[in-house]
Amino acid sequence: MLKIFKNKKVFLAISAVTIIGIVVFVTFFENSESLALSKYGSRGQEVTQIQEKLKRWGYYKGNVDGIYGSQTVEAVKLFQRKNGLSVDGIAGPKTLEAMGIMNSSSSGSSSSGSSSSNSSDLNLLSRVIYGEARGEPYTGQVAVGAVVLNRVKNSSFPNTIAGVVYQSGAFDAVSDGQINLTPDSTAKKAAQDALNGWDPSYGSIYYFNPSTATNKWIWSRPHTVTIGKHRFCK
Repeated sequence: MLKIFKNKKVFLAISAVTIIGIVVFVTFFENSESLALSKYGSRGQEVTQIQEKLKRWGYYKGNVDGIYGSQTVEAVKLFQRKNGLSVDGIAGPKTLEAMGIMNSSSSGSSSSGSSSSNSSDLNLLSRVIYGEARGEPYTGQVAVGAVVLNRVKNSSFPNTIAGVVYQSGAFDAVSDGQINLTPDSTAKKAAQDALNGWDPSYGSIYYFNPSTATNKWIWSRPHTVTIGKHRFCK
């Protein structure tokens, strides 16, 4: 009878350890899935969104097929590197948020303060784009937003979007009050694309309209691209 009792205790102990192991494994698996939302081998609509955005911004050259293959991994790495994210090729919450792709996991990871700050930056950048470039091709509107962001990263300019926008004499839209106009949906979309890393200006920190420019110095700046009526330069 004592032997049977001991065997029963051993059995219960083994069962308990097994159950704990299963719980730990399931918990780890669920957490890893929530942190690695899309990665190599993933398939589906989210992967399609990732590929579409990265292709539009010039990071991805493959087919938009909803399959997270090696080309998608490399494109995500390029995007992460350019946007100061951890470079692992995995589209986790922070990477998806930077791309403007929201889901329950990524939205849950954002603090209210961060969301408020992002919304403020998006609104201001939208107003600059609308005031400076409405009527221009969509790519040109994104490029204007990119110039603002390139200045933020440049040590010669203020290090915030608001600082760059309201720097004395920097933008005509501020000087003539057009910064206060309500931006349309196109300007908002262009601002979001610029914030997400698309830079059709190729790193420019200046732009001007050649037909109206009176400053001779601006013509000396290295030219990168002309989009619509605006000439972009470094």
